[in-house]
Amino acid sequence: GDDGLLILEKLRRNPTTKDIPIIMVTAKTSEYDRVKGLDMGADDYIVKPFSVMELISRVKAVLRRTSTNNNLNSISLNNITIDYNKRLVSVDNSIINLTYKEFELLYYLFKNQGIVLTRDDIMNQVWGFDFQGETRTVDVHISSLRQKLGKRGSIIKTIRNVGYKIGERL
Repeated sequence: GDDGLLILEKLRRNPTTKDIPIIMVTAKTSEYDRVKGLDMGADDYIVKPFSVMELISRVKAVLRRTSTNNNLNSISLNNITIDYNKRLVSVDNSIINLTYKEFELLYYLFKNQGIVLTRDDIMNQVWGFDFQGETRTVDVHISSLRQKLGKRGSIIKTIRNVGYKIGERL
């Protein structure tokens, strides 16, 4: 049969299944595999062996995160518009292509305008509470987002030794 990443890709491409929370349960333990799975759209990634209690906690955490995403469907700031339901981002009325995690990261920043978010906060909310990668992952994704946002990328402010902030408090 198909491998997990191929199934994940098919689910995320299908309009009727694209928003279903997905936890990858796998024996692949490398950081590369975890990052690839999460970047392709998995909401969490758990490596075998694991305890039933841990799996239950992760399912609850994913459901908490995904249920809060339905509160705001469209957000705009500084000529950047995010349509959560359509998973589209436009800059100066032109649609830009973002990876799944870049989209989630930008949406999380927009939902928390004016609030300084630590790298750990961002890791917990965008990658999952127990992601084992480096917090440098956040920096790399922020850099990529700034690049894709072009001249509007400066809206994402670095708060030295803390994290990131977007816009001013409303």
